[in-house]
Amino acid sequence: MTQDKDAGTSPSGMPSDYSAVHEIPRAAHRVKLSIIIPCYNEERTLQECVDRVLAIQDETLALELIIVDDCSRDKSAEIARSLVERSPELLLLRHKVNQGKGAALRTGIARATGDFVAIQDADLEYDPMDLKKLLIPLRSGDADVVLGSRFLSTEFRRVLYFWHSVANGVLTTLSNMLTDLNLTDMETCYKVFRREIIQRVQIEENRFGFEPEVVAKIAQMRLRVYETGITYRGRTYAEGKKIGMKDAWRALYCILKYNLPKVPLPVQFVFYACIGGLAAIVNLLCFVFLLGIGVGLTLSTLVAFFIAAGVNYYLSITLLFRHGARWNTITEILAYLTVVITVSVVDLGCTHGFVSLGMDPPLAKILSTIIGLSLNFAGRRFIVFPEKSNPDWKPQDPH
Repeated sequence: MTQDKDAGTSPSGMPSDYSAVHEIPRAAHRVKLSIIIPCYNEERTLQECVDRVLAIQDETLALELIIVDDCSRDKSAEIARSLVERSPELLLLRHKVNQGKGAALRTGIARATGDFVAIQDADLEYDPMDLKKLLIPLRSGDADVVLGSRFLSTEFRRVLYFWHSVANGVLTTLSNMLTDLNLTDMETCYKVFRREIIQRVQIEENRFGFEPEVVAKIAQMRLRVYETGITYRGRTYAEGKKIGMKDAWRALYCILKYNLPKVPLPVQFVFYACIGGLAAIVNLLCFVFLLGIGVGLTLSTLVAFFIAAGVNYYLSITLLFRHGARWNTITEILAYLTVVITVSVVDLGCTHGFVSLGMDPPLAKILSTIIGLSLNFAGRRFIVFPEKSNPDWKPQDPH
């Protein structure tokens, strides 16, 4: 990443109050808003986007614009340089290789110095004037994070892809189920944060997975989250839209990955049952296969069990539990193996016991696996991957 120019600073403060119609009093203190603009091949819209953003600046609002060029292949970087030369509010950062929107936001957020931080795509889908609406509950001290909803709005929005709206609704609903938020538009670009809040969030996603990731993490911080309607002028793929089906699947994965370690126990058990069910199928198939090629009952049981345990562990740390929640890697694996060995002894005893009662071996194995499912979940949740529950919703001390 290379830096082209440093941005200037402006005095900041908090407004004293707001009128009944949510207008900022003329005597209100000036605050500074840092706006992160990730940019990749946006030569057609970048200059107009920046001009529109700069237009929201007034006597109560100073701006810091941080353009992060993600190794654009068109003239975006040249346009950004010319904008920086004429506007002291602008800072240009560049990636030497293309990394994605999340990576660009990670770079920009780290350099922000304003009282609040907002995200603005370099296209023209969102109206920067709406950022003033999003700032209202932040400036009044009521909110820590404010999201702009394309579906809550009473303003106009461009009508486009039906299946995109269906996918958005499904992803938002699933996210809400796991975060215990009641958002209407989790995937929205317009998110505004208190700077000290967003700079505490460790952003891991490099592409569009940033949206579900950051929503999950602010929900786990139990911040005061607000939402307000915004205007939206969506664009088509012919006009440069980049998000696709691959990103929808990634968003689904991110919703599970960043939320499931913190969800309530009953919800977590349901998802573990799905993982355990898949591992159980692997267990059963391996067991039947080994028996079919002449391996003895005891060895078939143990080998099938440990293969399934490996599948279970991989899926658990990929989706359900937070790796390293309590132990370092080696200790965690040892703790996991201890639970596996303990449950394997129970599994072996149950399998032999059911067979001795006259059951067919596959049926005996199915019953033993069902018993082991609850034991496996308890061992993993409370011993190997313990997590503290989320606190209630309340203002959080950012320091």
